[in-house]
Amino acid sequence: MTDDPSLASRVRQLLETAAHDSLPMTYQQVVEALGLQPPRTIQRVAQALETLMREDAEQDRPFIAALVVSRRGEGLPAQGFFDLAVDLGRFPADPAQYAKAWRQEFERVLAAKE
Repeated sequence: MTDDPSLASRVRQLLETAAHDSLPMTYQQVVEALGLQPPRTIQRVAQALETLMREDAEQDRPFIAALVVSRRGEGLPAQGFFDLAVDLGRFPADPAQYAKAWRQEFERVLAAKE
């Protein structure tokens, strides 16, 4: 879990209120928008996003974490996102299908925000 229990809710609030044309955001943009200070800023955001994924899975909501991508990796989330999505039963286990599954989840989140 995160060192700051409110970080997950702060990340959710940021993503829920972000303008559609500013999405997806990178992990670094989330760090900067929330004014997080080192150490381990990206890791803390990633942990918060995993918390949000578990909450969304429990509530049968689209993964709001799909709105955050890595600067590396062709505009996709980090590998941990896909690993957890598979573990939570939302994404196929075949990595070749990850990009398509992410795009569909991203669109579901945007539709839910409207």
